[in-house]
Formats: sequence, C-alpha cells, structure tokens
Amino acid sequence: MGLEVADVKRQQAFGVAVLWVAMTLGGTPAASADDYFTLIVVGASGGGTYVETYERWGQDLVSALRDQGEFSDDHLILLGETPGPGVGRASREGVTQALRDLSAQMTAKSVLLVVLMGHGTYDGVDAKFNLVGPDLESREWAALLDACPGRTVFVNTTAASYPFVKQLARPGRIVIAATATSAQRYDTVFPEFFVRSLTHESADADRDGRVSVWEAFAYTSEEVRQWYQRRGRLATERAILDDSGDGSGREAGKDGHDGVIAARVFVGAGVGPPPTRSDPSLVPLVEHRNDLENQVADLRSRRDELEAAAYKRELERLLIELARVSHEIRRRTIAG
Repeated sequence: MGLEVADVKRQQAFGVAVLWVAMTLGGTPAASADDYFTLIVVGASGGGTYVETYERWGQDLVSALRDQGEFSDDHLILLGETPGPGVGRASREGVTQALRDLSAQMTAKSVLLVVLMGHGTYDGVDAKFNLVGPDLESREWAALLDACPGRTVFVNTTAASYPFVKQLARPGRIVIAATATSAQRYDTVFPEFFVRSLTHESADADRDGRVSVWEAFAYTSEEVRQWYQRRGRLATERAILDDSGDGSGREAGKDGHDGVIAARVFVGAGVGPPPTRSDPSLVPLVEHRNDLENQVADLRSRRDELEAAAYKRELERLLIELARVSHEIRRRTIAG
C-alpha cells in the first residue's frame, strides 16, 4: 500500500510538473536584442515571375521582423540573387561568410534565425538550396550552423526541404521544413504565409502580443492547408517542425513531442516575452531553465538507446525541476 501511495504521489507530481511547464512557457524573460541575429537568404530564382515573388517575400520578411519589439537591425544579414544596398550575394561564399560573421558576434545566449526562400532540390542522396553558383547541400548547412554558438531557428521554406530536418536536427535547435517528405518537390506557398504570420493578429494564438516560432509554424501550416483546399487541389506540401533533436519532426495539429522549445522562442525577438530584464536575479534561473530544456531535448533524442523505465525516471526528474524553475521565474515576473 505504501508503494502504491508513493507511486500515486509521484505521478501527481509529474502531472503537476508537466502542467506547470505548459503554463509557464509563455511567461519567461526575453533574450536581449543584442543576442538576436538573423540571416535571410533569397536564393537563385531561375528567372520568370519567381524573381519578383522571391524579392517581395524577402523584403516583406525584413519589414515584418523590423516591426518586432526586440528585433536588432544591426544583426541582420540579407542575401539575394542581385546584390545591392543592404543586400549581399546569395552564393555559397556569401552564405559561408555571413554565418562566420554572425557566429563571431554570438555567444551561448544568442538566438540565430535563418530563413531560406527560393528553390530546393533533392537528388535522392542529399537536399540542396539553390544559390547563385554552386549550391550548399543540407549536410554543409549543418556543418556551418554547428559552428554557431547559442540556439538556431532554421526555416527552409522551399520544396524538397524535408531532408534538412534530419540533417540539421540537434538538441535545442529548432528546424522547420515546408515539406514533410522527400517526395514533395513542387514549389511551395509556405513562405507567403510564414511572412504573414508575423503580422497577422490571428497568428498570436495565446494573445500575448507576440508570435512564437510554434505559433508562426501552426498558423502557416493551417493557411497552407486552406490554400490548397479552396482551390480543390491535393496539397503537395505539409510543413514539419523539430525541436527535440531526433530529426523526426511533427506536423501542426498532430501528436508529437516537438514544439515545447518553439513555443517560447519568438520570431525576431529572442526567447520569451520582453519584461523582467531589470531583475538580475532572474539571469541564473533563466540559464538553468535553458540548460534543463536542452537536457530534455537531448534525452528525448536518445530515447531509443535507453531502457523505458530509466528514460521515464530521468524525464520525470527533469520535467519536475523544469516546472519548479519555470514557476519561480513566473512568480518573480508577476511580482515585478
């Protein structure tokens, strides 16, 4: 009987922990604007109407990001097919240099947003994003991003982007692809709605005044679904998001363990809502919370390597501690 009572209490504590984590994801402090970096790459268009469309998407995304409260224009690099004032060349060399420049300014607390707009291809071995001149394969993008400290939010809005999820997935990293399988190789409408998600009121599902990565992903996914439905067409794209590091990803509206980290990282505005930076006592708590989230992501990525009971015990321990720390941050935030 004693063991049964202990098990019940432990399960109750576990349930409360999960509930507290869910409740407090949206109430944590933000990364400073100085810690947020952005790379937008508008790739080779191939001519025709794509030139104007891709340029418009890129400029609209820049405008939408600039409207975010914590966005730092000084930390933005825009690469395009045609270089000009404020626009570098979207080439293999241009991307490599841009990521090196941003990485040199970043720290472990930094958040890097990378958005690819243009054409994507898949040859059955590796996926590519079309650049001006030689392309970069997904494994090469992975190597470049692995050299960047801090957290990366990588959004590939193109066709054939699914292989990027498996190649780029890391614990704590957020990877979004416009397509959920390698067979989805047609041009996407994902970027149109992704840009819109940053300025459309309905994308802010929790009405906290800001759009998280998860909210942007969920809004875009639904708008894409409706776009095909209105035209009576079979959808040739289904977006997926991975933030657990296991490379499997999850579609919006479907079951899965991805999305926990993406729910508290904000597009163009770092991590968590903006207030509370005036309270220095929150800094170690936020750092501890971030470390715990990374441990949860790493544990989930190794689930198949562990015994079921051991995995459950460790996940339970981490989530209870994460709930405790998140609750304390929320308590101080409200009190402040």
